[in-house]
Amino acid sequence: MTIALTLFTIITVALGVVFFLAGTVGLLRFPDTLTRLHALTKADNLGLGLVVLGLLPQVAWPFGGLKLIAVWLLALLAGATVGPLLGHAAWTQERGREPPP
Repeated sequence: MTIALTLFTIITVALGVVFFLAGTVGLLRFPDTLTRLHALTKADNLGLGLVVLGLLPQVAWPFGGLKLIAVWLLALLAGATVGPLLGHAAWTQERGREPPP
C-alpha cells in the first residue's frame, strides 16, 4: 500500500507542476493582461490543488492534512479576491473607462 500511495503522490504532484508551468507559459505568452490573469489563476489553482491532493497521503493526520487544505483554501480565496480586482484595474487603465456590468 505504501508503494501505491507514493506512486499516487508522484503522479499528482507531477501533474500539479505541469499545470503550474502551463500557467507560467500563459502568463508569459498571452497578449493582454486579462487573458494572462485568467490563464494564471485557473492553472495555478488547479496545480496547487493537485499538489495538495498528492501530499495529503504523506502527512501526519489530522493536523498536517488540515494545514495543507487550509493553505489551498487560502490560495483559492486570494485568487478569487485579487483576480477580479486586478482585472478591473487593468480594464480601466487600458481602455480609460469602466467595464460593462
